[in-house]
Amino acid sequence: MTRHPHLVALGKQIRTLRKAKGFSQETFANEMEFGRSYFGGVERGDRNVSAINLIRIAKALDVEVGDLFPKIKSLSDTEE
Repeated sequence: MTRHPHLVALGKQIRTLRKAKGFSQETFANEMEFGRSYFGGVERGDRNVSAINLIRIAKALDVEVGDLFPKIKSLSDTEE
């Protein structure tokens, strides 16, 4: 399975924010009531995460939803 580079970048940004708040991946997934494998897939860019789950993640991290996304200039021009 090929991961879309935009989803990989999104996952990296979420991981950076999660770590900055001091959460382990397992603890955060449990707090969110996500499966650890599901949340790991989000952070790896394996999953095209839904808008509602992005909102839940942002609220749990106490950030704006837009903060979850990488800067547009850092994204490749790949459109898949």
